[in-house]
Amino acid sequence: MFKAFCRLLMKLTGWRFEGDLPALPSYIITVAPHTSNWDFIVGVMARGALGERIRFLGKHQLFIPPWGWFFRAIGGSPVDRRKNNNLVDAVSALFEEDSQFKLALAPEGTRSNVSRWKTGFYHIAVKAGVPIVTVGLDFAERKIVIAAPRPTTDDMQADMDGIIEFYRGIRGRFPKAIPDYVPSEK
Repeated sequence: MFKAFCRLLMKLTGWRFEGDLPALPSYIITVAPHTSNWDFIVGVMARGALGERIRFLGKHQLFIPPWGWFFRAIGGSPVDRRKNNNLVDAVSALFEEDSQFKLALAPEGTRSNVSRWKTGFYHIAVKAGVPIVTVGLDFAERKIVIAAPRPTTDDMQADMDGIIEFYRGIRGRFPKAIPDYVPSEK
């Protein structure tokens, strides 16, 4: 019923899919560019229309009353970004526990302009041994672009360059520059 409702919503709002999710049991989905609160609404509608159980992480403030129950019910898990916790290990463990686990993340981590994307999604994919599926929300053409899965390699620079290049052709609700990948200095 929810799937039919979401498909109807997509039709009524003019959104369409370009590409398909892979027929794989587990993967990480990166969704970008993240420029508006509408990204979440379109994402939930698309996930419903696809009929896939895809989890997401969100800032912990979303999971407090009165709406916390709703975000958990639709597959969300809170993340407290004020704490320095080992999120990569914790999320990788979820992939080990559930062979059908799928997770969507926004690599920018915020709707604001950023000079560098967060790379936790990449490290989770490597540790969990799952591919990355890039998904773009193109508001200019009202399409959800789903690319073929990308396995990670031993060359993070090349992998990230390919992921970022995919998003350069996607126009968010409020267009913004997609930064080049530059490894962090430790």
